[in-house]
Amino acid sequence: MSYSWNWAVFLSPTPSGDATYLDWLLQGLQWTLMLSLGAWVIAFLLGTLLGVLRTVPNRWLSRLAAAYVEAFRNVPLLVQLFTWYFVIPELLPRPWGDAIKQTDPLTQQFLAALLCLGCFTAARVCEQVRAGLGSLPRGQRAAGLALGLTLPQTYRYVLLPGALRLILPPLTSEFLNIFKNSAVASTIGLIELSRQSQQLVDYTAQAYEAFIAVTLMYVLINVAVMFGMRWLEHRTRIPGTIGGK
Repeated sequence: MSYSWNWAVFLSPTPSGDATYLDWLLQGLQWTLMLSLGAWVIAFLLGTLLGVLRTVPNRWLSRLAAAYVEAFRNVPLLVQLFTWYFVIPELLPRPWGDAIKQTDPLTQQFLAALLCLGCFTAARVCEQVRAGLGSLPRGQRAAGLALGLTLPQTYRYVLLPGALRLILPPLTSEFLNIFKNSAVASTIGLIELSRQSQQLVDYTAQAYEAFIAVTLMYVLINVAVMFGMRWLEHRTRIPGTIGGK
């Protein structure tokens, strides 16, 4: 093999001279973490709300949530990202659109990617929550209402705590996916982890070292998420259910 390995490239100064290539990767990792965690907060909150709406007796609210899911699950993520970044500012009222277009480009890229990933993943979380609520015994809702709780209170204190515990394993998969899907943000110029690795290759031609390092960083993120979610699942599992004590 004629390839010349050079692991010391990460400690070499960048063309600007104010950082090393390892600093570039760490900066990209920081943007990836900020983007993914922020998008997950949006996805979890919005997805939970939509999942509840899909199971309420109100037909119109249920249909509205179903339409959201169909729209966001059937349009490719990359198309949605371009829509958020290029199209949405043009559809907003002119003062709002101009304000967005006059902000810092990095801020525009980050916000577009954040909203895109959050709304896209929310549609998937919605289906997980709906499935969790549907798996609960029907008597739980009736029991909550019989105790004098309103329907929102029944969801908050009776149904959602049980459903969210049951769907922690599939939610873990969605949480992992959001870190991997964050790489599409590089297509609109956000300098996240995968984009930084491409820059490193462009400047040094050390492709193997760059992508091995990035792969290890993604693996470490996923391992940390898996152990964290496994601990949470262990702490919240319901006795008497599958996997419970």
